[in-house]
Amino acid sequence: MFKRIILPVFVAVLVLIPARAQDKPGLVVHAFTVASDVKNWPYDLNQLQAHTITVVKAKNEAQFNVVSDASPSQARVYILDGEVLEWHKGNTAERMLIAAGTVAGRENAKIHFWLTDKDGKKVFEQTETIRQEFMRNRHEKNVGMLAKPFADKIADRLKEANLAAQ
Repeated sequence: MFKRIILPVFVAVLVLIPARAQDKPGLVVHAFTVASDVKNWPYDLNQLQAHTITVVKAKNEAQFNVVSDASPSQARVYILDGEVLEWHKGNTAERMLIAAGTVAGRENAKIHFWLTDKDGKKVFEQTETIRQEFMRNRHEKNVGMLAKPFADKIADRLKEANLAAQ
């Protein structure tokens, strides 16, 4: 009895896995922009974009098919855009001597990001302050101290938005 059931179950699983992947919306991640009043932004936005794509793929794999470009055949596609509204360099001496691990002295930025659907309608919008991690974050070549918190914050907020259910 078991041997007769295992083959149809196996075939059904193989058929349903690709079908489930098709149900997930696509997510196109664009490079953020920097507000005109933000001076001396030190990071390469294209590298931040690549890092964000990697993190969102890893953290939100069940929710989105992260793609580099929207496919016309994809039923649902969201486009992630955003802007760096503020950036504060931080102060190493203040962080190490005065703050002892608190938010004081850490590099931080205020970011605003949103998702639009195929028709350009905003379906999700968020403004967040991201801060350099304390003690755990090494300087990442050409991306900087905010790369991990930047990508993590976006991936976490997209997961909380639960757009795949819509």
